Parts: sequence; structure tokens; C-alpha cells
Amino acid sequence: MKAQRLFLLAIIAGLLLPVTVHAGEGWGLHFTEKGAQPQGNKTSEYLMQYDAFYVGAPEEKVIYLTFDAGYENGYTAQILDTLKKHNAPAAFFLVGTYIRDEPELIKRMVSEGHIVANHTMRHPDMSAISSKDAFNKELSAVEELYRTATGQEMPRFYRPPKGIYNEANLKLAQELGYKTIFWSLAYRDWENDKQPSRAVALEKMLPRIHSGAVILLHNTSKTNADVLDELLTEYKNLGYRFEDLFHLVGGDEFGSALGTGF
Repeated sequence: MKAQRLFLLAIIAGLLLPVTVHAGEGWGLHFTEKGAQPQGNKTSEYLMQYDAFYVGAPEEKVIYLTFDAGYENGYTAQILDTLKKHNAPAAFFLVGTYIRDEPELIKRMVSEGHIVANHTMRHPDMSAISSKDAFNKELSAVEELYRTATGQEMPRFYRPPKGIYNEANLKLAQELGYKTIFWSLAYRDWENDKQPSRAVALEKMLPRIHSGAVILLHNTSKTNADVLDELLTEYKNLGYRFEDLFHLVGGDEFGSALGTGF
């Protein structure tokens, strides 16, 4: 429980405070009008020069579902059931210990066509790491655990812990062959003892939906597990479809390793 509390505090600090930490900046968003893509700390054009993304094409009614987790909280199987029902691919950005401790869930994610992506080994502030070797160690340790669990190479998608990054981080990830993935829609879903209600979840996640949305949810959330079916149904009723991150970045370098796919 202590480890879970520390992990939650780290998430809260990163998602709520888009400020300079060490030499880093916390990812933040500004919403202008209903249905429009939000503005990020950096533009899509700036990010793309480092193979980094936070939103998809504005002309495509496409949604990219992503989940972050540092530990299993008992809700991931239900979330996977819902994704399967809606034929919706997702990317799970997982800390290394999650992959080590939950190999059967990892195998299920991969066999059902989802991406298991890199959220680092220890969930540190990566902007405080200047050495390429140290930066690589945080990612390669996760790759090795994924290889042990699945017998496959890990797709090279990376999400900075707490959303904290700097230009040097983006360059290092790019040099290591990674696509850095931020997000364009999220809500306060990560506190186990302060879970939002169904009404709050829908209020936060429906009006702000937009073309090319990269949605960040936490699969540790009971509310997300309970409301996901309704949420995905509403998105489809609004004319959106679900795609995986290969579609977002415009390539399928690892597509053959993803099992059945969608």
C-alpha cells in the first residue's frame, strides 16, 4: 500500500502541476472551445521533429485510447473485456514492475491486439537524467521484462512519467528509436480513495472529445472500469472510431508482433 500511495502522489504532482521541475516541464493543455483540439505546452509541429505526439489529425474523427499504470488494482480485466466488446485497440503504458508482476495480463493485452508501451522502470523524473546510458537503462529494463513475459520485442512507444519532459529527453528518446506519446484529454481518475462519480467522468470526458484525441486514463481506476462501456458507446454514437498508436505516428513497424490486432 505504501508503494501505491507514493506512486499516486507522483502522478498527482505531474498531472496537476505543469511547471518547471529540475530542467523539465510538465505536459499541460488549454481547451478553447467544445469539440476543438486543445493547445498543448508545445505545438504538434515542435513535437514531431522529435517523433513526439499529443494529438492526431484534426480532419479524422479518430480516438486513441491509452492507459497508464504502475501497479494492478483489480480492474484491468474488466477494462479489457470492454475494449474487446467495442473492438477498440488501446495502448497500456506500464511501469516495469507491473510487467514483471502481471505477466498473464500482459500476455492477454498483446494477444487481444493492444500495445504494451514503456512508462520506464522506476517512474522517475526523466528530465533529471542527462546521461544517455542512464536514460536508456530506464527503458531497456522494461523492454527486457516485456521480452521475458511475451517472447516479443516491445513496441517503442514511451510516455514520460508524470508527463515531465524537456528537449533533451525528447532527443534521447528519439535517438533510442522511441516515439514519445503525450495526451490531449484526461481527467482526475488516479486517486483510489477519491474516485470520481460516473456523472463526473462523463462530464469531463464527453464534451471535450475532439478529432485525433489521445485519451489518457488509468486502469487502476474503478470509475474507468465501470464507465468505459458507456463512454465508448457515446464516442461511437458521435461518429468516432478507435485506432492504435501506429495509426497516430503513421507507421506499423511492430504491427506483426501485436497478435490479432483490430
